[in-house]
Amino acid sequence: MLLLDITIVNVALPPIARDLNASFTDLQWVIDAYALTLATFVLNAGSLADLFGRKKVFVGGVVLFTAASALCGAANSSLFLILARAAQGIGGAIMFATSLAVAIGPLVGGGLTTWLSWRWIFFVNIPIGIATAVIAVLYARESRDPEHGGADWVGLVTLSVSLFTFVYALLRGNDKGWSSGLILGMLVGGAVLLALFVVSQWRGSRPMIDLSLFGRPAFAGAQITAFTLSGAVFAMFLYLTLYLQNYLGFSPIQTGVRFVPITVLAFVCAAASGKLTAQMPVRLLLAAGLLLCAVGLFLLRNITVDSSWTALLPGFILMGAGVGLTNPALASTAIGVVPPARAGMASGTNSTFRQVGVATGIAAFGALFEHHVRAAFPGIHGAQLSALASGRLNELAGQANQQLVRHVDQVFVGGLRELFLIGACIALAGAVLALALVRQEDFTAEAGHEAELVAG
Repeated sequence: MLLLDITIVNVALPPIARDLNASFTDLQWVIDAYALTLATFVLNAGSLADLFGRKKVFVGGVVLFTAASALCGAANSSLFLILARAAQGIGGAIMFATSLAVAIGPLVGGGLTTWLSWRWIFFVNIPIGIATAVIAVLYARESRDPEHGGADWVGLVTLSVSLFTFVYALLRGNDKGWSSGLILGMLVGGAVLLALFVVSQWRGSRPMIDLSLFGRPAFAGAQITAFTLSGAVFAMFLYLTLYLQNYLGFSPIQTGVRFVPITVLAFVCAAASGKLTAQMPVRLLLAAGLLLCAVGLFLLRNITVDSSWTALLPGFILMGAGVGLTNPALASTAIGVVPPARAGMASGTNSTFRQVGVATGIAAFGALFEHHVRAAFPGIHGAQLSALASGRLNELAGQANQQLVRHVDQVFVGGLRELFLIGACIALAGAVLALALVRQEDFTAEAGHEAELVAG
């Protein structure tokens, strides 16, 4: 349910916007609220389980996630939904996720939204959560390790608040003004809190992240790969969804079907990548995967105001192949370059960089896209700006003369083309850094065996 809930929501965003009168910024927060709390709490989940008991903490996480899902489904405002999504992220931080959930998310979300309601993408978690909690209570054994338990509350607070301030600044910068006191204060405050987080990790007795691991180039390369893959590719699904539904007019299920080529190629190439990690340098797989993603994103720039969805197909195919090649190699690298005793922390750190990449990618792309729209229409604001930024061009067509409609289309598609180019550059930079930093000699013998099991 954990990663399924990250991807399943994307295709439901346009119906959510209509039902809750959500703005373009609200839609970004619906994704980011979940990703940010997941990113920060996942690092402390293991410590809390050691301290209070793994069974007890797991059941508590399932209950919180399930209750938050019910609140999401019952939301009557965008603010209520955003807060409930944040609670979901906290509960989800201690729950297990699979790559299958990520791949089928858009299709499942599209089906539920089209045939039932967007609320069912959250309600569907309730019976699953109840069944999981009951099974855990009845059959799971309690275990704890108090000597290794204890959450890093200082690290949790400083990291959480710093990420929130950065994302808030990105989402509100165009509206408030990038030189305004509020936005500058948020950026400076976020930087200060991030510095305090780093200090707390160096000096803390039980840090969330062992910063000494970043002294290993391959470990740093794994985090950069995770961040760039999520920031360049997975964050882009929000904007692709808005294009397919609001611009091209597809239903949620039709949108999910259009993402199937990415899913299929990701599965096929992941199977191949898992086998190849034992036969060739992992850095080549990481670099090749990100390079394919970069080329795929660049090919998405072929869309025009008159394009059909098939113009996206070449890019989707390469992106799916790239994601499939990268993920198994990334999983093996994250734990394969650290001592086995640090594998849990290394895996959690990699998950955090993935979610931070999604959150910051969505916010940064949104800021760039909104800036593009404002530059083209200096006088537009409020509901009109939100409608244009999220691709609800039919709402503007009735308010504008026909001479402007074509220009509105060009602005929206032109903004997407800019995002695709920037995403391609980010993925390309990630490929270069992965090739430079991830060295085969950095893999430890013991961890390398575990990494092979994880990858394939």
